Amino acid sequence: MAEQPAPVHDPRSLAQAGIAALRSGKFTDALKLFNRLIKAGQADASVFYASAVACQQLADTAGARKAVDGALARDGSNFQFLLFKADLLAASGANREATTLYLAAVRAVPNRDGLPPQMRRELERAEQQCHASTVDLEEVVRRRLAAGNGALLPRIADTLELMFGHKQPFVQRPRYFYFPGLAPVPFFDPREFDWVPKLEANADRIRDELCEVMRDHAAFRPYVEGNPNLPGDGHDQNGMLNNPDWGAFYLWKNGALVEENAARCPSSVKAMSSVPLTCIPNRSPSVLFSLLRPGAHIPPHNGLINTRLIAHLPLIVPGKCRLRVGNETREWVRGKVWLFDDTIEHEAWNDSNETRVILLFEVNRPDITAEEQRSVSEIFSAIDAHSGRAPAWEI
Repeated sequence: MAEQPAPVHDPRSLAQAGIAALRSGKFTDALKLFNRLIKAGQADASVFYASAVACQQLADTAGARKAVDGALARDGSNFQFLLFKADLLAASGANREATTLYLAAVRAVPNRDGLPPQMRRELERAEQQCHASTVDLEEVVRRRLAAGNGALLPRIADTLELMFGHKQPFVQRPRYFYFPGLAPVPFFDPREFDWVPKLEANADRIRDELCEVMRDHAAFRPYVEGNPNLPGDGHDQNGMLNNPDWGAFYLWKNGALVEENAARCPSSVKAMSSVPLTCIPNRSPSVLFSLLRPGAHIPPHNGLINTRLIAHLPLIVPGKCRLRVGNETREWVRGKVWLFDDTIEHEAWNDSNETRVILLFEVNRPDITAEEQRSVSEIFSAIDAHSGRAPAWEI
């Protein structure tokens, strides 16, 4: 049986003596003191780390790796330990493993407020190592794909943008009702909807009626209005509640034709007859002229229900007006319909000096069957029957 080393009676003093020797450049002396504590089983993570530093100064790479592994075994989330091990791996050419540890080191510092200057510099160095490795890997991957396939397929291109951090993943987050199994597609191709050309052909007539409505300055109400019977009911999203910068003039609202408004816009109402509008009792369809005043910004938000798409027919578009859905940002083009999933985070801007107005409406998603749509309507009818009323519903 091997003889057990004698315990150290004052391990703290011995560790302090080792640190003092390390700071004065007496690396061999320091290592001897640390090794006494390690062999006696009385070394904590800091002693193992100090031993690793001493070994490194003595060009003992194997000893440094063994010692820092001892430190990490006792405190695996310590930034300094992780960075030290990453540097050792990088110096030995183990770049993949080094990158993993540089990333772990960065993640070990969730709060950067109040970091000492030296630690902040080391953190920035670790981040630079991660970034350099990512850039190099991306170049390798893109070069390989270009050699094999030529132009990137659209979904592969999106995959690489997400993989290398140029975009972030956005998913459907409906605020009220979630239908599973639907692909989170930000914008749908309008060519897939046979009613689009006919509606676009009516854009000028619809615009003429809109211009007449706009002569009445009181015609538009805030797009998101509070319910006086439900104070503080939670419908405000980032200042949109009762905000006149985002106005609405409804032709249909919550599933019913607004007779007074419809009478002012007969051509617009007739044009919508060819559109397969979403039908949910007491909720849909809603069809409206949506107004965004100069300089206005609709902040990021998510829609209510993912079984429909929101469609826009741009009517008055002064330029510098855009919509972001997930990672994709587009500018409205007068007379050209687009459709998007509003349960993916989206926001809009009017950076012009003029008012922007679109015809906004909702249609069923093409990847839901008619039977499924009927069942969704029945679900909401049952909800209304149970609650005794139809709740407030924004499009």
